[in-house]
Amino acid sequence: MTIREMRTLLGYTQNEFSLRYNIPFRTIQNWESGVRKPPEYVIDLLEKQIKEDLINRRTITLPQYDEKKKPLPKRSDYVGAISWLKAVNECIGERVIFALDEALMCQNAFGGRNDEFIIWVYGSDSVTSFNGVALLGNDVPSCSIKNRDGLLYTDFNRTLYDAFSNESILDMQGITEALSKYYFTHSESFEGVFVPPQFQTRFENLTTDAMEYYE
Repeated sequence: MTIREMRTLLGYTQNEFSLRYNIPFRTIQNWESGVRKPPEYVIDLLEKQIKEDLINRRTITLPQYDEKKKPLPKRSDYVGAISWLKAVNECIGERVIFALDEALMCQNAFGGRNDEFIIWVYGSDSVTSFNGVALLGNDVPSCSIKNRDGLLYTDFNRTLYDAFSNESILDMQGITEALSKYYFTHSESFEGVFVPPQFQTRFENLTTDAMEYYE
């Protein structure tokens, strides 16, 4: 694929593509206009990353209530996030991997909201037959999956990756709160937290907010 083809598949402008993959805007312009040619290894790396992004970025807009879809248990009917997620898991009745805010709940890094409606998961396409389910993708590598009392969820680094990949439609409060808790429970350090290079600048900005979150 050419750089333009990759960008078009994602539906990004040149500026958005530049920001997402940490490539100078002028470089993108030069590649697409033919002024310069990107090295083959750059094309290979970008193509691999973009294919993964396309597979695991199934939800482009937040799901809206649809009376034709099946209901899931309401967060307000349960004491504690874990009991609610277990009820959701049982209601769906098939393998799902909780992601983003729900993954943070499994990690005790975010308490959630009492009026929670959106549920972020990896799973089969059939899970979108339930109201409120936002499907990120069909699966993630097993090394990024954790298990808590039968609940499968993405680990912290994968959760961060998903957050930055979907930031345009995600409320980042949960991620900010989780990063803040990580910082203060790891001797005021973010050691052990990793994000891909294209998200490094955004991560650094978010850590500043996280360090001030409880002040």
